[in-house]
Amino acid sequence: MPTDEQAPWSAIILAAGEGTRMNSSRPKVLHAIAGRPLVSWVVGTALEAGAARCLVVVGHGRAEVERELAETFGARVEVVLQSEQRGTGDAVRCAMESDPALSGRVVILYGDCPLIPESLIRSLVEQSQAAKANLGLVTATLPTPDGYGRIVRDGRGAVARIVEDCDCSDEEKKINEVNPGLYDVDAGFLRDAIRQLTSDNAQGQRYLTDVVELAARRGDVVSVAADMADLMGVNDQRDLAICAARRRRRIAETLAKKGVAITDLDALYVDADCQVEGGASLGAQVHLRGKCVVRQGASVDVGCVLTNVVVEANALILPYTVATDSTIGEGASVGPFSHLRRQSKLGPRSKVGNFSETKKTTLGEGSKVNHLAYVGDGIIGKGVNIGAGTIFCNYDGEQKHTTVIGDDVFVGSDSQLVAPVTVERGAYIASGTTVTRDVPEDSLAVGRAKQENKEGYAARLRARLRRKKR
Repeated sequence: MPTDEQAPWSAIILAAGEGTRMNSSRPKVLHAIAGRPLVSWVVGTALEAGAARCLVVVGHGRAEVERELAETFGARVEVVLQSEQRGTGDAVRCAMESDPALSGRVVILYGDCPLIPESLIRSLVEQSQAAKANLGLVTATLPTPDGYGRIVRDGRGAVARIVEDCDCSDEEKKINEVNPGLYDVDAGFLRDAIRQLTSDNAQGQRYLTDVVELAARRGDVVSVAADMADLMGVNDQRDLAICAARRRRRIAETLAKKGVAITDLDALYVDADCQVEGGASLGAQVHLRGKCVVRQGASVDVGCVLTNVVVEANALILPYTVATDSTIGEGASVGPFSHLRRQSKLGPRSKVGNFSETKKTTLGEGSKVNHLAYVGDGIIGKGVNIGAGTIFCNYDGEQKHTTVIGDDVFVGSDSQLVAPVTVERGAYIASGTTVTRDVPEDSLAVGRAKQENKEGYAARLRARLRRKKR
């Protein structure tokens, strides 16, 4: 929030464009990096930097953008409609006219610039207010400035105007200082300047950049230099991928600084809303999506993909495990090549081994699903052993049914438990058994065909088969 020395200010975020170069039906500002849409990154940064109000100008895909903002920010964001895209100046006009009483300072941002640091916005606001300037803007220098508006300075080195790339003369095209589109403007001046904008340019639009020249005529434009790597906007899928990589790297560096052991800073994919405690470790090509939580001492090894998963302290997630909407208990072990589907809950020191799958199943403390097993819709007690190749037959073609297994049960390999069925405490399921009825406490269940050995028959069988083949 604003400090005592800093007056309250409002943010206007321009997010009405269609973004045709994205080649997507989705509104450009809803394309996501690190688990958040572009516009949400910008709004979140503005609010964290101290914006007292946040007005987002929407147009293309209005309903979708408005829904996303409402779900994420609620009443902290006000949506303004720009019914026709007539340029950035017209978009700001729409925002200003939505509240004729809007006063103080106004910071203007673009909804497709997801890397702007909070500190840069604060610095722009502080310097503009300190100078009592009508307008402050951020500039950057590029070796190849094609596509960006150029900053034209006067003989004294002060900002005189901004010329859009398509309107530049041959001499102006040589200018390397560009306009990333981040402004801090006095609301009274801005309201008056917007009224003076015309569409007398190559695009036939009202450019917000023309406001800079109007402020420069009064001699009070403040400029703040910044790194273009922080100011990059997204125009196409390539830009989106570049911004995503930079944001991922920032997240990885932040985690490393707080004590998370990271194998490769450039090969880690952690969404913004995930939490990883210091003392945890993350391998290369790990993806943490949605709202994962990884507690201290937990290890998530190479290639794991976790979505909305809680990994408790000292749990071990071995390579190439996939888990969704699940909880992995303290000291538990999962993988390699395991799949925890939704609503799987693994108790402390439990184990799900390689090539095993769980779904909507609770696994009690110390219980093991060792390998090559499927346990779906199960309630499994403590100290249970589920042998290799075991299947919970939970679906009858119409409905799902539950398998309940009590504490200290042993289920032998290659067993099938046909739900609904209950195996009570201490029971023993012999290998290869198909369980179709409840098994009482401490009972042995055997349900397989009787074995019969026919001596010498194998040789006769092979001979017959060879004759048939010939």
